[in-house]
Amino acid sequence: MAKIKVKTHSGAKKRFKLTKSGKVKYMHTNKRHRLTQKSNKRKRLARVAGIACENDAPAIKKLIPYK
Repeated sequence: MAKIKVKTHSGAKKRFKLTKSGKVKYMHTNKRHRLTQKSNKRKRLARVAGIACENDAPAIKKLIPYK
């Protein structure tokens, strides 16, 4: 019997990517609008990608099975 295909969560595929080592990568928030009133430090820290913690990673990987 063939394996059943799993649908990718459309919200998760826009927000998460997998690294070569299998970690879940995401971009920080607060970089879209009203940037003039945010401090340079806050914008600089939001510029770099974040890595999801090991407790949340299995659930996220189920949402993006073919990435």
